[in-house]
Order: sequence, then structure tokens, then C-alpha cells
Amino acid sequence: MLALRAIPAILAGGVDGLRKLRQRTTERIDLASFEAHGFTILAEDPPRELVIGLEGAFWKLRGELRPVSAATFRGPVPHGTARAAWNFAVMPGPEGGSVLSTETRVRVDDPAARRRFRLYWLVVRPGSGLIRRLMLRAIRAQLTIRSTSIGREA
Repeated sequence: MLALRAIPAILAGGVDGLRKLRQRTTERIDLASFEAHGFTILAEDPPRELVIGLEGAFWKLRGELRPVSAATFRGPVPHGTARAAWNFAVMPGPEGGSVLSTETRVRVDDPAARRRFRLYWLVVRPGSGLIRRLMLRAIRAQLTIRSTSIGREA
């Protein structure tokens, strides 16, 4: 689910690249898929919020991603890397529904890594919002299918 890292290559692919992006964001989205990409659970408040995170040099081609424990995550960020925390929060919505929101926070402690991350983010940011919206739609679709099938069982 690290489609964010693929944005430059996807956008360079034009229409075909956008099709690939759409396909990636319609794949099943669950905690196991995030963990398979190196994310670690940092905090949970079921059923209201989940915070996951990872560490790496996101601006490098391979990202040098690595999982980090919740305890280590709170400590200093190793030189040349950054830490990203990503939350998913569910709040009561209008008319009895729910609203799912997400926010990403990044921490970079050393100046050189901070400069590299800023340059990386200049490239990635334009597509970040698009990917986030597509991902939230995919989650909504999964939940709709799930609630429909539960309704049929009742």
C-alpha cells in the first residue's frame, strides 16, 4: 500500500500510469497489507483509531523502509532517516453514519535528511491527496460490501 512512493513513476506513465494507480488503490486494504509493507502498529483505540508507522529514507529509490517498535518510534530518529506515523480515525457522522479520516505525520531529526525529505515531498505531494481519496473510497467500498453481506445473513 505504499502507492505514494510510486507516484513519480506512475505519473510519468501518463494514462497507463493512472490506470495502474487506480488498480493499486482498489486492492484489498487491511492491516496485514500495511504490515507486509513494513508498517508497525504504534497505538490503537478500537474501534475509534489506529496509528501505524515505519522508518526509512523515503526519498531513496528503495526507501530503505524498516519496521520500528512503538517504544523505539518515540525515541530519536536515526541519522539519515525519517519516521512516518499514519492514523485512521472513525468518528460519528451525520445521520447515524461514520466518518473515516486519515492523517500522516513525518518526523526528521537531522538537517540533511530533512532537506532530502522536503525535495521528495515536493514531488510526491501532488499525488498524495489523490491516492488518499482513492484509498478511502476503496475502504468505504469494502465496508459497504461487508455490511451488505452481513445484512443478508441476518
